[in-house]
This record gives sequence, C-alpha cells and structure tokens, in this order.
Amino acid sequence: MPYRYNQAGAVSVLLVTSRETKRWVAPKGNPGNGAPHLSAAVEAREEAGVVGAICPIPLGQYRYRKTRKTGASLMVDVDVYPLSVSQELDEWKEAGERTRRWFSLGDAADMVDEPDLAALIRSFNAAEFSKAAKRNSIIAMVADKSKVSPMFAWFQRLLPKTGNFFELFESHSRSIVAAADALGRLFKDGGAREEHIREINEREHDADNIIRETLLTVRQTFLTPFDRGAITSLIGAMDDAIDEMQAAANAVDLYGITEFEPEMADMVGIVVDSARVMAEAIPLLRDVSDNGGRLHELTERLVRMESHADEVHRAGLKSAFLEHSAESCGAMDFIVKREIYKHLERIVDSFEDIANEIDSIVIDHA
Repeated sequence: MPYRYNQAGAVSVLLVTSRETKRWVAPKGNPGNGAPHLSAAVEAREEAGVVGAICPIPLGQYRYRKTRKTGASLMVDVDVYPLSVSQELDEWKEAGERTRRWFSLGDAADMVDEPDLAALIRSFNAAEFSKAAKRNSIIAMVADKSKVSPMFAWFQRLLPKTGNFFELFESHSRSIVAAADALGRLFKDGGAREEHIREINEREHDADNIIRETLLTVRQTFLTPFDRGAITSLIGAMDDAIDEMQAAANAVDLYGITEFEPEMADMVGIVVDSARVMAEAIPLLRDVSDNGGRLHELTERLVRMESHADEVHRAGLKSAFLEHSAESCGAMDFIVKREIYKHLERIVDSFEDIANEIDSIVIDHA
C-alpha cells in the first residue's frame, strides 16, 4: 500500500488499474525468492513507479478470486505492506499498461472491489478517528448553541489556563513523521544524504522547541488533561525517538556511509511505519474515553513492530559479524555497522515507550 502525507497531514494512498479489467487495485504480485516485503516493493516499483521505505510487517491480509489463464478461478491471499513513498518515477516498467492515481482513504476504499481491502484501507490512519478526536470544549459548545459567544469568551478568560497540550503533542508527532520520512529517504538514497541529514537535524530542532514549550506550559498550567507526569513522560518518549533519528543520521554522516545492509533498510521501514501509527494515535488522546479501543489497537501494533525489529537487529548484527570476522580490517567495519544498528534499535524502542505511555493514559482515563 503506497502512501504519502499531504501538506495538511492527511494520508493518501496510490492505486493502479489492472492490465486487463482496468479496475482500481493495489500494486501486487507473486512473491519472489526473497523476503515477501521486498517482493512487494519490487511490484510497487514495476506497477506504480514508486519507491520508498517499506515496512517488513504486513498491515493485514485480504482475499480475492483470480482467474488464471487456464480458465480456473481461484482464491488468492494477499499480504499488504505499507510503503512510505519517497519518489515517483517518470518512467517505469508497466507505465504503458496501467494508470496510477492518488486517492484519499475514503475514495480509495470506495474504488476497490475487494471488501477486505476496502476495510484495510479505511483502517489505515482512519479519518473518522481523527475527526472524532477533535471535540470542542463544553463552554465552546454552550456558547455556540446560545449565540452569546462574547459573554462566554469573557467568562472563559477568567478561568484557569488549561494549556494547548494536544496541539503540542500533535505538532511534535508531525516533526517525528517528517524526520522518519527523511530517514527512510536517507537509507534508500545514499547519494542525497546531505540533504536528508540536514532535514532530520532541522526536524529535531523543531521538536526541541516544542518540548521546551510543553514543559513550560506544564509549569504554568492550572488544569491539565492528564497527570503532569504522564504529559512529561509522553512528550519525553516522543522526543527520544526523534533524538535517536538524529543520532542515526549523524552517525551515517560521520562514517560516510552510502550503502546500507538489507536489515538496516528493514529496521528503517519499521521506524517509518511506527511513526505513521503514532501519528494516528496522538490526536485520539483528545477523547480517550471514546477512542480507547482504537488506541489499544495502535499501541499493540507498535509493540509488535518493536518485537520484530529486535529479530531484524539480531540478524543484522550476526550477518555483519560473519561478513567481517575473517577480514584483517573487518573489526572497524563491524563496529561502524553495530553503531548504526544501535541507533535504529533505540528509535524503535522509543516508539514502544510511546505506546506504553499512551496505554497508561488510556488505563487511567478511559
């Protein structure tokens, strides 16, 4: 499922037309000899002309009936992997056979024929959850209904400050998503690493300004939506994630790395998708009571991805050790790769910490 964010922060997904029936479908194909998610990335490039960071953990699965050349109509199970698009190619293998188009989540779900795929698209950073999370305060609703807004505005100014914590959380999450996307491009396109590294550093500076404002607001605010410790712990875990992204990018810059191991790319794919999941979860904190179930689903995925990242991390370290153990100068190469793996693992660990902080808030307030 190729996806991207627009300037407003909304998610769009890319669909292509099938070669024969010209109906709208997600890019797909038969698995090759390698890992399934890498086969999915190849299909996205060949059918839709897009490349980017792909997460090795599937979003889910759907079934559809495919007619073979023999005339047989057989059920096929399809695993769907999220692909954060960093580049759209002008020319690609099946450009003359297919049409590609970006859709909003709702429109994309309406365009595909497979009910399970439509449900999977709708659940992908579902707009209804973000919309449901944005509720007005009681005073604002009363003012709107009574048509005496000036009086209530005057009255509201007399109340203790409540702080704009949700806006700060969401602004910080947008910085994390942008930094994760830049990290995905860095590990995909080593040739433009200077620009990607610069963007990651700039996004981290933006996040630093937000966390300073958050901590200042905690000190100055009389009424907070959650316990003050929960607020500082959540924003702290979020800041740890982007700090480690910066550390990983700076390590790439320091050691002049331009080529990356497959396991590194897989871990970065997990980072990018973890940022997407977190960005959906944060706005739902505006109404924990109504969104507790969805928040639990999202945090559960973050925890599963961290567990999978641990396996990838171990496999990557083992592969690097075996590759360089027999070389005369291999120790230094292994140390450099281990440093990169360490930062990538810490990024994913930070997302698990974010999930745990959100779960704690849900337990206390749902």
